Amino acid sequence: MIVIHGGHFSSLGGFYEEASSVLMKDADWKVGTLDGFDDILYGGFGVFENKEEIEIIWKESQKSKEELGFAATCEFYENKIRQGKPFNMELIQQKLNELEEGKGQTLFEILIEIIESHTNITLRLE
Repeated sequence: MIVIHGGHFSSLGGFYEEASSVLMKDADWKVGTLDGFDDILYGGFGVFENKEEIEIIWKESQKSKEELGFAATCEFYENKIRQGKPFNMELIQQKLNELEEGKGQTLFEILIEIIESHTNITLRLE
């Protein structure tokens, strides 16, 4: 069982630090992107093996849902647009537009989707 504690962070960067500390305890590599988070969930180089059945409990998930919600997600996309390359500006703008229209995913929802895409992982929100 792995516990991600929403009380330990209030931003995406903080989430990455929390995920690194619980999923990559003794590894030199740290999570720093959504793709990187997805990568460590395959296992094999952190605290669990490839395809090992694990449970992730996300404590204070409602707090995380709020803090990684609409405002944080808009800021995330706006920062990528400001940064420019190597990001696909058209895709990022489309994602921002969808979010503003109430159709897009928040960072919290994206993180949940990433976790749930791994069939060996059971997620419990608390």
